[in-house]
Amino acid sequence: MTPKIAVAPEGTREWICDAVRAGGAEVVKPAQAQALVWTDAGYDDGRRNGPEALKALVAKHPHLDWVQLPWAGVEPYATAGVFDDKRRWTCGKGVYAKPVAEHALTLALAGLRDLKRFATMQSWGEQSGISLAGGKATIFGGGGIARELIALLAPFGAEITVVRRHPRKMDGVHRVLGYDTRYEALRGADVVFVACALTPETAGLISSIELELMEPHAWLVNVARGQHVLTEDLVLALRDDTIGGAALDVTDPEPLPDGHPLWELPNCFITPHTANTEDMARPLLSQRITANVRRYAAGEELIGPVDPALGY
Repeated sequence: MTPKIAVAPEGTREWICDAVRAGGAEVVKPAQAQALVWTDAGYDDGRRNGPEALKALVAKHPHLDWVQLPWAGVEPYATAGVFDDKRRWTCGKGVYAKPVAEHALTLALAGLRDLKRFATMQSWGEQSGISLAGGKATIFGGGGIARELIALLAPFGAEITVVRRHPRKMDGVHRVLGYDTRYEALRGADVVFVACALTPETAGLISSIELELMEPHAWLVNVARGQHVLTEDLVLALRDDTIGGAALDVTDPEPLPDGHPLWELPNCFITPHTANTEDMARPLLSQRITANVRRYAAGEELIGPVDPALGY
């Protein structure tokens, strides 16, 4: 039986519909659909196509028994109370892990190797830089990005510590700690990666306390959400050389306003949330949607489930 799936909100890119059809489904209006592919990321809460719009849509069509969201980060929908136990929810969890992990490692190496200073020099200067080979890396988060990052770090022979909600053994990792013992993971690390979901537990994860515990040469790399790091605390730590530096693909606020102190600090560099671009995302998200549509039609377990209780 061909599943009937709606794609919303209106104006969604046609390639999303193509991905649904590639999974063997028919694209229909919500009133006729069994499931929904919702394509708005929801970061501007209150917009016409944001979380409230999705909440209204599923309330109007309670027969929808599965909703697919596009991105791994679904905190706007969790905050708005969109998730429920009446249907299955899936997201882009793990879809973008490879490009984001690649970007995280790029930021880390660029920071440790002092590339910002070298890139702006106009005359021959002093040598500087730290090698990650045989060094130590800490990763906050144990999901897809962390797993891909662990694989990328393997050739460096770095000692890796992972901090996650539920500590359990992970291949290629020296130790796995819970958030209650996270301070142990900061001492001695050459680089600290933030790659975890944004929840009430992880908001403000990196504050002045954590920054003080980091090594004076260590770099902080954030490819998750800006709210993981207390921006004012980070600015002070960078000004005082408490840590070696920070490389940020996400900030709080975001976009980071012109003239913000982070732009001018010599030991900080920022990429405008480009760890995963639309060009990178299109084939990856298409594959996930197609795979989940096929699984839905076959009655199989869906990839990237969202736990309504946890909010991710």
